Amino acid sequence: MKSMTGYGRATSTIAGYTLTVQVSAVNRKTLDLAVKLPDEWESLEALVGEQVRKVAARGRVSVVIELTGSKGASEIVWDETEVGAALDRLESLAEVRGVRFEPTPELLWSIANSQRKAAELPAAEAATATVLATLGEALRGFAAMRAREGEALLVDFLARLEILRRQVDAIATRAPAVPAAYREQFLQRLRQAELELDLNDERVLKEIALFADRCDVTEELTRLRSHFEQFAALLRSEAEIGRKSEFILQEIGREVNTIGSKANDLTISRAVIELKNELERVREQIANVE
Repeated sequence: MKSMTGYGRATSTIAGYTLTVQVSAVNRKTLDLAVKLPDEWESLEALVGEQVRKVAARGRVSVVIELTGSKGASEIVWDETEVGAALDRLESLAEVRGVRFEPTPELLWSIANSQRKAAELPAAEAATATVLATLGEALRGFAAMRAREGEALLVDFLARLEILRRQVDAIATRAPAVPAAYREQFLQRLRQAELELDLNDERVLKEIALFADRCDVTEELTRLRSHFEQFAALLRSEAEIGRKSEFILQEIGREVNTIGSKANDLTISRAVIELKNELERVREQIANVE
């Protein structure tokens, strides 16, 4: 089991730059990939996406690739030839106008800033191997974090599954006694209404039989136990869990609702409420699973 949330980071050097790759993800029903990298390396985006899809099937995944350091992408450099040429043109203009020309540090700084340009990055083709290797390292850390969180989620799910099973067992224990309890309540109401009927009267027996049939939850309990086994097996599998588990939980919820509507009994109703509460907690957690 893998969580959908995770983070990985790796660094390396390339042509004097410090290359940093960060991968992070949060919950999402599908894979939503966002890649941020220098404009000059835009052609690498498809390769980055291909590598990410090998380790992530769901989640909003963000990949940030940036260059920093003493020769980072944000460093500004000057072309000394162009700065010198601009200074010469100013000196010539001053001579033509008869203006005394005395360059100052402030003037040199102003000219240099007007002629500055960003340092050039290595070409995408030359950077591909380093970028992908650094990305691979970040993705390994990312996947490891997802796996650790997945292990914690698995422990939580198995514990909650046991709670669900105990509530189902409690319903199964109580269910056979419900028709008999109804029979006593039914006869008591008849006596209170001063209606004397023979206990073997066909109408009494039919009413009790109909109630016993309406409140029979044997099939629902059998299907619930089957769904629990499927869910437990899925949790321990190596396959993608998220979407399949959502379907199984939906089926479990349907059976629980049916039991709630059929059970005319306070004890069973309380167990159904506990089942619904615990099932909702499982649904909330399963949204974190890939």
